Amino acid sequence: MKKVLVPLAPGFEEIETITVVDILRRAGAQVVLAATEEGPIEGSRGVCVVPDTLIDQVDDRDFDLVVLPGGQPGTANLQKNETVKSIIKNMHQSKKQVAAICAAPIVLQSAGILKNVVATSHPSVQDQLHEIDYSEERVVVDGRIITSRSPGTALEFALKLVEILFGRERMDSVNSGVMARL
Repeated sequence: MKKVLVPLAPGFEEIETITVVDILRRAGAQVVLAATEEGPIEGSRGVCVVPDTLIDQVDDRDFDLVVLPGGQPGTANLQKNETVKSIIKNMHQSKKQVAAICAAPIVLQSAGILKNVVATSHPSVQDQLHEIDYSEERVVVDGRIITSRSPGTALEFALKLVEILFGRERMDSVNSGVMARL
């Protein structure tokens, strides 16, 4: 079974988080929401999510993919968390998949893994991503790094993650139930 880590910090973007978790679970992945602090975590629009565990209690070696949701101040809170950045570095060095959507590619840059990578982000943070070859595509895959733009691209992003983890057939199967336009 493929295992996916989703770090969760106060101010996360709800659509990006819940869509990714839902689609990956539909595909059969074990998704773990790991919070940067105790208790229900409140998103940028006031939706509270109960995490599965704390980020300090996970072992990145157990995961095939880490996915960072965007949102503000969620992205800034992830960026301040040294454990999150360490997990990103370790997973990248271990040749595992690393993904981020919206403003969260900034966290990947802070972790030092975006140098000379083709990536995308929400337009509001484009100017802060000075190490990348910027793309305006909705979902960008460059090697083991997957990025996407916004809440409006979350479904495409999640389905691409399913395709990467499980293959096109599983992605098509999941999409037959949600009927996204790809």
